[in-house]
Amino acid sequence: MPLINLPEFANDLLTEFVERNAERIDTPVIQPAEPFLDIAGEDLRRRIFMTESETGASLCLRPEFTIPVCLRHIETATGTPKRYAYLGEVFRQRRDGANEFYQAGIEDLGDIDLSNADARAIGDATGILARLLPGRRLAVTLGDQAVFEAVVQALGLPLGWQKRLIHAFGNMTQLEALLASLVSPQFVTGLDDDIARLVASGDEQALVAYLEREMQKTGYSTNAGRSALEIARRLKEKLILSETRLDDAAFHVLEEFLSLDVPLVNASAALSGFADAAGLKLGNALARFNGRVAALSNAGVDLSCLDYRAAFGRPLDYYTGLVFEVTVEGSTAVLAGGGRFDRLLTFLGATDRIPAVGFSFWLDRIETERAAV
Repeated sequence: MPLINLPEFANDLLTEFVERNAERIDTPVIQPAEPFLDIAGEDLRRRIFMTESETGASLCLRPEFTIPVCLRHIETATGTPKRYAYLGEVFRQRRDGANEFYQAGIEDLGDIDLSNADARAIGDATGILARLLPGRRLAVTLGDQAVFEAVVQALGLPLGWQKRLIHAFGNMTQLEALLASLVSPQFVTGLDDDIARLVASGDEQALVAYLEREMQKTGYSTNAGRSALEIARRLKEKLILSETRLDDAAFHVLEEFLSLDVPLVNASAALSGFADAAGLKLGNALARFNGRVAALSNAGVDLSCLDYRAAFGRPLDYYTGLVFEVTVEGSTAVLAGGGRFDRLLTFLGATDRIPAVGFSFWLDRIETERAAV
């Protein structure tokens, strides 16, 4: 596979990063695969390039920079707040474009003022693009994972269903399929009669004892899979999920929420009106959303180019709040995208919770846009 030429505006990008007090770092091209497989979601899992070490450890070509930058931060025990910048090659299969391409971006770690950090990420992404694409009007689509989670939780669905819906956020095809199964539940079939009876009885101890006996008979090793208790609880959860039905009123509330698509300047009022009409308390999620809008305005970001779309998310499991992407008005090519990932560093082994937000530029798409001038 031929190497991609570094874009001629790369030095301009590096200058922009310095001006924004972001320290440039690099990370190895060969990365441990496990963090990506465990954290980055199925969408990325299907598209990374895997290999193995001599000892059989799973490795991959670097598919993105966020996880490697966070791992580097943890390994070096660097204090926060800290702003990192990067520019280098990543490797993953794409629906369009080469499988080996350059990305650049900023990861902002440890700033406890979440609203201002979010506003800074959007302001930096749009500000840098405005310098690289003078005269072009940018369009920013903004979503919020936390607001969606608050709506789902306020509807009072079982925890298992909440997790399923939240996991699907950003993938409308998957989300719509889950909602359809909630409206018309498919009951669990094919269970052994004794197991079905024990699951229905709610007697966990008896179910575990039965499963242990059956596992001993068949020679099933818990070292190779789940324990009897884990299987029992999974069966119970599966039964609860299959018997849960979303009533028509709640279904229409979710449909109405997911249809919200308004200019950001009108989004706070639209969300408040939606919550009041539906009788939902969105609490902290709505307060954080409003705080971010205020911070964007105070930072001088042009709100007229920002839209809020309630159904907009990213199919990467580590996002926790803000998600956004930037295009040139009238184009569908995403030039920059990012969001907030407050849980990621803890998942990767950090001993303290470290709030984080960041964004990436797709340099080949920016190069194409510049050439179209």
